[in-house]
Amino acid sequence: MRRTRSTTRKNPVSALLAGLAAFLGLVVLGALVPAAAYAQQPGESSGALATGLHIDDGRLLEGNGNDFVMRGVNHAHTWYPGETQSLADIKALGANTVRVVLSDGHRWSRNSPEDVAAVIAQCKANRLICVLEVHDTTGYGEDTAAGTLDHAADYWISLKSVLTGQENYVIVNIGNEPWGNTNPEGWTDPTVAAVKKLRGAGFEHTIMVDAPNWGQDWQGVMRANAQAVYDADTTGNLIFSIHMYSVFDTAAEITDYLNAFVTAGLPILIGEFGGPADQWGDPDEDTMMAAAQQLRLGYLAWSWSGNTDPVLDLAIGFDPSRLSSWGQRIFNGANGIAQTSKEATIYGGSNPGDTQAPTAPGTPSASAVAATSVNLTWTAATDNVGVTAYDIVRVSGGGETTVAAATTNTATVTGLTANTAYTFAVYARDAAGNRSARSATVNVTTADGGSTPGTSCSVGYRVSSEWPGGFQGEITIRNTGTAAIGGWKLVFAFANGQTVSNMWGGTPTQSGATVSVANASYTSTIPASGSVAVGFTANKGSVNTVPTAFTLNGSTCATT
Repeated sequence: MRRTRSTTRKNPVSALLAGLAAFLGLVVLGALVPAAAYAQQPGESSGALATGLHIDDGRLLEGNGNDFVMRGVNHAHTWYPGETQSLADIKALGANTVRVVLSDGHRWSRNSPEDVAAVIAQCKANRLICVLEVHDTTGYGEDTAAGTLDHAADYWISLKSVLTGQENYVIVNIGNEPWGNTNPEGWTDPTVAAVKKLRGAGFEHTIMVDAPNWGQDWQGVMRANAQAVYDADTTGNLIFSIHMYSVFDTAAEITDYLNAFVTAGLPILIGEFGGPADQWGDPDEDTMMAAAQQLRLGYLAWSWSGNTDPVLDLAIGFDPSRLSSWGQRIFNGANGIAQTSKEATIYGGSNPGDTQAPTAPGTPSASAVAATSVNLTWTAATDNVGVTAYDIVRVSGGGETTVAAATTNTATVTGLTANTAYTFAVYARDAAGNRSARSATVNVTTADGGSTPGTSCSVGYRVSSEWPGGFQGEITIRNTGTAAIGGWKLVFAFANGQTVSNMWGGTPTQSGATVSVANASYTSTIPASGSVAVGFTANKGSVNTVPTAFTLNGSTCATT
């Protein structure tokens, strides 16, 4: 849940407790009991009683036994029920899963059986696996408005008629972040009871359970009690969900937590996560995504659009053509959705029997060659089932390096060096993971790095939140010209002594009042009529006047 921030400030005391909990978690999940004692042995299948999506040997599988790794985002349906186009837009960007926010009526307007049935139908029409979650439980025990897991379980039972038969397509996430930071050890018994209640009512779906501590489990309660909760499910079809925000700001914390579950043979995914920094810390989203890919674990980014904390909007105003820098990172960055997502086989996606690779793509052609980026376009490959993605590689000597991924036959390669020769080629992939032969190569020499003459631009600057001594802001840079801007520097000045303390989407340099922002690798290209977003936190005094003058690559921009 990030409709408003619910992460906790990480102070020295909580960090000490987190470290102690992590140690205890390692004892429970590792040192005292061998991991092999937890993992199912070959030939054992906890999913024997399951229909459709199920857990076997610590993995989420489809009904046909095919491994399914969730790659998707969260969508705030219950607060924006009119945004029905969002699922199609999310799918078009390559996702294979969407986690849908629902309400059981305790805190927000209850989503009716008819509405939930319509959501499931939209997921299926857009070939998405649908994780349905009740959001009213968020922060129970600390947020007095939150509902109980028992109430959420009753809600799911009231929906049984529309959920039965959807086990291939739907995962039931009992309740979002169902305990706050107050006495989080109280999470375990209600979680066990809710799981048993749903199984007693005849549910055969895979059940997902969220961690306490507002989903982040920084005191290690879910980690320490995971086996007991898992054992409470008579079918074994239960998956744990950790939410990773500011608490998870180092690679060690992230890999240690995920590996503890994998080693113990307990299924887990990153059910929510954010990348932009805030006043509590700077989440290490690069490690989250890389570790999830390495361990073949699912991840679901928060969130598509409509946050009251808008820095976490993947799409600005529910518009898929206006991805924020956070959205670009999730969909098009390294280990992102475009690069790693595979459609569920229930929709005719990756088929264990599909061994035929796509044809090689056509020779790429280059356009909009700038100092740090280039656009590449190629003739699409063909496949007996269907091409799902393309890998763009840089060829150097006898080796090659993947530099971008795309779901269509065009991509922008960023992070290049000015006045440098490059050689690029393209591979096609199908849903089964078969990779084509490499395309022919194209040679490109980037521009010399001078400013882009006649840059046409507009800049929107807004303060999204303030607190004593600091604030958080967002800058939207829009290209109002007819050609892409490749590589940019934005310059503006503060009027009241404000100083930037952290930034995402760009790299800041401040000299006195003047702030210069160079693009990040994933925001370096601004398409014609497109935009990129830069978020930041800063220090301030009692006055916080908004800057009114901006230049981009030396050209004055309009303000919006």
